[in-house]
Amino acid sequence: MTGTDLHVHELDVHDDETFAAWHGAYAAALDAAVGEAAMTWTLPELQVQMREPTRDLERHGFVGRVGGPDGEVVAAGFAGFPQLDNLESAYLETSVHPDHQGRGHGTALAIHVEEFAVAAGRRLLTCEVRWRGDQGSDGEGSPGAALARSRGFKLGLTDVQRRLDGRIPDDVLDALAAEAAPHHTAYRLDAFTGPMKDEYAESWLALANTLMVEAPTGDIEREAERTDLATLREQEENVAKQGRTLFSTVALDETGEVVAYTTIAHGVHDVSGAFQWGTQVHRDHRGHRLGLAVKVANHRLFQAERPDVERVSTYNAESNVHMIAVNERLGFQPVSRMGEFQKRVPLRG
Repeated sequence: MTGTDLHVHELDVHDDETFAAWHGAYAAALDAAVGEAAMTWTLPELQVQMREPTRDLERHGFVGRVGGPDGEVVAAGFAGFPQLDNLESAYLETSVHPDHQGRGHGTALAIHVEEFAVAAGRRLLTCEVRWRGDQGSDGEGSPGAALARSRGFKLGLTDVQRRLDGRIPDDVLDALAAEAAPHHTAYRLDAFTGPMKDEYAESWLALANTLMVEAPTGDIEREAERTDLATLREQEENVAKQGRTLFSTVALDETGEVVAYTTIAHGVHDVSGAFQWGTQVHRDHRGHRLGLAVKVANHRLFQAERPDVERVSTYNAESNVHMIAVNERLGFQPVSRMGEFQKRVPLRG
């Protein structure tokens, strides 16, 4: 027992009943926090993510029950430990079903997950908290933000979730492409579905591994990633098992190296929605409208392949004014916020 009457144990990822209840607590908490703006992993997607190990991240789930060790599942926790880079870091999440919030369960679960991470040798703890857009940049009034602060986490970066509802009209895409074209005549664009093409993979990795430090980070500490080709292919297999298809566009310089890219992911378990993943332009190739160009080309591809998708969601740091401007020109509108919180735990004795 920890703190309240919450019993916490590690999730058995092959226990279908408990896994479904664990997922249900997470999904209900996110719905309560941001309503229809929630970007929720579906149960089948999360089962693959937790059951199919990948070499880049060690994953642990935690189940919070009331009424004893076999009682009702009311809380869900997660700890992710990077294995190739950021080796002192842990990514933590805690969720409490809205019917059971306000009883100390969130604190009890947070203590358990944090202690688990620290015992594993992780000292830099990071968590993400989502809240409604009207709760401002600091999450005033958000129970999740209040819990993070009560545990000593500091808000290091605020992201804004934006969503595109419906298709981008073809004439809008045509106009934006025409506007960008004169600025990137020395580059070639390639839009495609599925895994990263073999001929692009190495240079794409060299660029993508820097995304987490090249994008605005605020006060969040991060190291560049060290994903290699074998890990990339493993990750792509994982994505395919989740029922997701990737839609990517790359910009290539005169040597054929990837200098910009963007990716959209769409899954079979929530066919109405898609996720805008990373977009990046190499720092030596900025100023050529490549960010706009790859996103326009990718949306054109995606809309041709998935004409019935109703929405595409993305996150940008509030300070990332360039990418926000690109997204807004495409029609994305703000719908919620997310705070990235972090704390460093001192070494013990």
